[in-house]
Amino acid sequence: MNFLSHFYFERFATVPERVLGSLLPDLLKNVDKTYIFHPQKHEEQLFIHPLSMEISEGWYRHVEIDKLFHSSEFFLTHCHHLKRKLDPVLEGTPIRGTFMAHIAVELMLDHLLIRHQLVNVSRLYEHLENVNRPILKGYLRTIGVEDIDGFLTFYDKFIAWKYIADYKDLDQISKPLINISKRIWTFEVPPGIHEGLTHVLVDYCNEDLKDFKDIYTYIQDNITYLS
Repeated sequence: MNFLSHFYFERFATVPERVLGSLLPDLLKNVDKTYIFHPQKHEEQLFIHPLSMEISEGWYRHVEIDKLFHSSEFFLTHCHHLKRKLDPVLEGTPIRGTFMAHIAVELMLDHLLIRHQLVNVSRLYEHLENVNRPILKGYLRTIGVEDIDGFLTFYDKFIAWKYIADYKDLDQISKPLINISKRIWTFEVPPGIHEGLTHVLVDYCNEDLKDFKDIYTYIQDNITYLS
């Protein structure tokens, strides 16, 4: 799931560090996709302070939520159906339809959360702004992040850009889809691809994702890490 969908499960959190933890695995991957960390191996150090414990609690929930989401019938079915509609648009590019469908489903879910006012995007950024920086630095150091300053530079830009708010407009989603694809494949953007993607996504979101709330109910009902 994407950032806003993870925040959905922490939308009633009162501790900023808990919200941070629910996004931190993906924030770290945005800085370096090779990052692999296992905070559970460092619980003796991390659980000394209640705020660093909160980060871990959010992290553990993030991992379980992603496992439930990616193995769900909802995700697998929608990725399959959306891929078939995206394949003609992606013809002539190296982008795999399965990859694009995966990312698109996650971004459309974020869009629907905003459209239906199920989360407060501003509140998410308020939490991230109010995280205890010394605690965050200590957490990153403990789990093995080498370039902490580099991560914090990215983190500050992530907060300043507030680009998640743009997901309220489906017309904006084709751009991050193409940009994410360019991290994996080298290609020239074909004329009309943004318009083609937008047409497919708008149609799919309005006609085929009317059941989108079901996935949040499914995860909430099946998650076992309830601290």
